Amino acid sequence: MTLTPLQELAKSLVNCERCKLAKLGRSQVVFGVGNPHASIMFVGEAPGSNEDLKGEPFVGAAGKLLNDLLASAGLSRDQIYIANVIKCRPPNNRDPEQDEVETCKPFLLQQIRLIQPKLVCTLGNWATQTLLERKVGITKVKAQAFYMKDFVLFPLLHPAAALHQGNLLPTLKEDFKKLKEFLDKHTKPAEPTSTAPTAPVLNIESPQPAQMDLFG
Repeated sequence: MTLTPLQELAKSLVNCERCKLAKLGRSQVVFGVGNPHASIMFVGEAPGSNEDLKGEPFVGAAGKLLNDLLASAGLSRDQIYIANVIKCRPPNNRDPEQDEVETCKPFLLQQIRLIQPKLVCTLGNWATQTLLERKVGITKVKAQAFYMKDFVLFPLLHPAAALHQGNLLPTLKEDFKKLKEFLDKHTKPAEPTSTAPTAPVLNIESPQPAQMDLFG
């Protein structure tokens, strides 16, 4: 069976040893899962212990919370694609290091290029700063739409942050409510099909560069 370009990319990374994480206890590369034709993509930071064992992003407690939040926005896992900036688990769930981000970033950008989502929701500081290419705190930019060259970026708090700090959970739920409002505004009904899950079809207007003034 012929592999798709996305499957080819995943296959090429199965035994990746391009950075030191390959020698620091990872079980496997966690490439990403979901609808390869998704118009909405979620990007987290790096695999945790559960993800490292199963080989899928967001399968632990943070994953369960993400599923609930997706449902609140009218989404399901089979409609979207989920990946991380870093494809291998950092030891003891430490923050990714800059060289690891720089090594793995091209593969995330390739995933985005192959999937061609119209909306990319970044979860937490690392994913947001990596794709915005700005050192800016998530609390300053969360739940806002930033019009990039090829997609709209919508930063959100990372679900794990809300698990560690319960006082952030209401904020995270409110931000997903804002995401739903954005989707409702920009979604047109999808053509019903009898096979693949029906994914939202986004119709987002042309970029509005003025939104980037936040970084001026």
